[in-house]
Amino acid sequence: MTSVCVSVSPCPRRARVPQPHLSAPQRLRCSTLSTMSDLQEEGKKAINSPMSPALLDLHPEDTLLEENEERTMIDPTSRDDPKFKELVKVLIDWINDVLAEERIIVKQLEEDLYDGQVLQKLLEKLAGCKLNVAEVTQSEVGQKQKLQTVLETVQELLRPHGWALRWAVDAIHGKNLVAILHLLVSLATHFRAPIRLPEHVSVQVVVVRKREGLLHSSHVTEELTTTTEQMMGRFERDAFDTLFDHAPDKLSLVKKSLITFVNKHLNKLNLEVTELETQFADGVYLVLLMGLLEDYFVPLQHFYLTPDSFDQKVHNVSFAFELMLDGGLKKPKARPEDVVNLDLKSTLRVLYNMFNKYKEVE
Repeated sequence: MTSVCVSVSPCPRRARVPQPHLSAPQRLRCSTLSTMSDLQEEGKKAINSPMSPALLDLHPEDTLLEENEERTMIDPTSRDDPKFKELVKVLIDWINDVLAEERIIVKQLEEDLYDGQVLQKLLEKLAGCKLNVAEVTQSEVGQKQKLQTVLETVQELLRPHGWALRWAVDAIHGKNLVAILHLLVSLATHFRAPIRLPEHVSVQVVVVRKREGLLHSSHVTEELTTTTEQMMGRFERDAFDTLFDHAPDKLSLVKKSLITFVNKHLNKLNLEVTELETQFADGVYLVLLMGLLEDYFVPLQHFYLTPDSFDQKVHNVSFAFELMLDGGLKKPKARPEDVVNLDLKSTLRVLYNMFNKYKEVE
């Protein structure tokens, strides 16, 4: 609705005594309609319509849309979901770890990544390349040019591997958190980041569009993560997928059998396992177990007997995997990082692989 303001001749001054009553026409002529208020009210009505049950806290800029323009925002209930919060935290911690030497600290993804500066540094570090972009860009045009270069490089890396690119320059620069998360999850997965992304994280996204002067809203479900196997490109399912998905009641029996197996051998060194997912996470027991099963002593200089960092634990598990391959076992269907990150399914796969070959060993 267009604002209308009609100039009215001032009334004669009367020693600061207000006019007792204004007629209806006078009140109408003296009032100025607020476009901002109308648009905010229009936006709230659209969000609170029957097709959009969630109540959103709209900012004024969220309602100032051009015809056929749309804006997306995450439903507040999704933002409060523990798995969503975990995903955001894991990604922030990962970025800060990668960029520690750059003295870059990310606190909020949409506020710290939208201009392309952090994304540039992150991609250069991960890919081991140097992008031909200006180091500092203050203008919106410069920021978008940098983002364009960064995202084109990402596309060159990911597209040959079949990745669906679910982000764009305008979305990232517009601080669209869903687009930023899609980008970061893809980068973390492609570069095999030593982190554990929470599985099956989805968010409800409210899409607001302006058509024929009115705002219309709808809800869309965005899937941010699937399973670790799918995200890492291992689509073949095995008995452990079936066990976890369809027979969790039998999981305790499998764990008990494997604990009995490993303790049968580790007891020779006066060691005992009670928790599979935690006690194999540093790789020490895996290395010692392979030595016991193959009947040889593993020199202590080849692994960390008391690892105190993530990298040292990954080294131990990777070394144990090498010993398994040397012993004729199949390549474990797990990443060392998954075992270190206490992923039970990955740990069970590794131990069951050993159990299948060495179950008759005394």
